[in-house]
Amino acid sequence: MRKQIVILDTETLGEDLDLTPLEQFGDVTRYKNTLPQETFDVIKDAHIVISNKVVLTREMMERSPRLELICIAATGMNNVDLDAAKALNIVVKNVAGYSTPSVVQHTFAMLFYLMEHLRYYDGAVQTGLWQMSGLFTDITHPFHELQGKKWGIIGMGAIGQEVAKVAKAFGAAVSYHSTSGQHTDHPDYLHQPLETLLSTSDIISIHAPLTDKTYALINETNLPLLKERAVLLNLGRGGIVNETDLAYELDRREIYAGLDVLKKEPIDTDNPLMHIEHKERLLITPHIAWSSIESRKRLLQGIVENIKTYLENTK
Repeated sequence: MRKQIVILDTETLGEDLDLTPLEQFGDVTRYKNTLPQETFDVIKDAHIVISNKVVLTREMMERSPRLELICIAATGMNNVDLDAAKALNIVVKNVAGYSTPSVVQHTFAMLFYLMEHLRYYDGAVQTGLWQMSGLFTDITHPFHELQGKKWGIIGMGAIGQEVAKVAKAFGAAVSYHSTSGQHTDHPDYLHQPLETLLSTSDIISIHAPLTDKTYALINETNLPLLKERAVLLNLGRGGIVNETDLAYELDRREIYAGLDVLKKEPIDTDNPLMHIEHKERLLITPHIAWSSIESRKRLLQGIVENIKTYLENTK
């Protein structure tokens, strides 16, 4: 019997991604997105469900007798009731490691955009300000080199370690803070208390998961510790940085922030970050660090391998 496969949110994977490799396993039904009230009707007759962000609850799984495999098109598994799946003998598989090169690249893209004041310099050319100056160069917004700077990493997992390698290649001195407190003995980099890392680093990048320990980890009590002109980058999870506190600090003094993740996505129009006066100090991208073309191809390949392995093991 051919498997009935349902993809719940192809729009989050990109229209340019060729999903036909999934058709080798059965009949594939695709939905651009699936609203909560639609999810049960969509999955009730499926054998295999593929979801990026659509939530799958215990009730939905209990009422879907054919469901045997859930493939999460991501690393995080918080959109599935894992306890319920286990109790119902439904296998849940995610894909790990596929986005690391993409996130590392985006980390540096955000840094250099802010560090080299590229918003200003592009505007100077586009508006004719540079042309009117009559000078061959514009150095009204001086920038520093990364070489010799101190880079602090919050969360030294796979992505954090790759960021550290690239930062070191640029000549930065890397230290880190373990949010779990369990990984404080890395052989190549100095572990520091959070307050020390924040107060001594020129660049701080966050690559940690959202947990009880990391929720609002960066807030009004420690943001004032940042050095003048320091750059704070969050490519971990929204919620790690208190956005109201950050908005206040960005307008209070010259620090810079690059955020690819936010507590609520997409961002609310009344989010304080949308209304800061010094917009040149802030770069927000819409949760795209993970999503290079190569990364999404690796993600699909991981899903294909997960389905193939499952089917081979259940013959």
